[in-house]
Amino acid sequence: MIKNLMRLRDRSTRGFTLVELMVVVAIIAILAAFAIPNYLRYGIRARRSDGQNLLLRVASAQERFYSTNNRYGSLSDIGFVNSTASDKGYYTVAVTPATPATTFTATATPVSGGAQAKDDCKALNVNSYGVKGATGSTTNGKCW
Repeated sequence: MIKNLMRLRDRSTRGFTLVELMVVVAIIAILAAFAIPNYLRYGIRARRSDGQNLLLRVASAQERFYSTNNRYGSLSDIGFVNSTASDKGYYTVAVTPATPATTFTATATPVSGGAQAKDDCKALNVNSYGVKGATGSTTNGKCW
């Protein structure tokens, strides 16, 4: 009888059963299923500021150019000769001045195949009136 009690006590103090271990693994998998997509969406939302910053720099340069030349210019006119990419490389910028160049629209497009390609906002834009927008819409916060 004492030997049986000793065996039972030894078994219970040795470790976890396979069922207990599988329950813990299942709980971790469920938590990860919620946490990982939220983290990825947060990363997309955080990288969106790279494109917004680029557009605001272009709009500011356009306004400086306009105050001197009384017209809006192309990217090369405003000093973006060799650099159409954002600081961190997630977006590229294009400017379409109107004819005559009294207005402009600057568009920041995510680099295809890059980390921002999955952003629901798609391309961000700003025009000479200061109106900010996006070609897509998002359920992941505001585009601007």
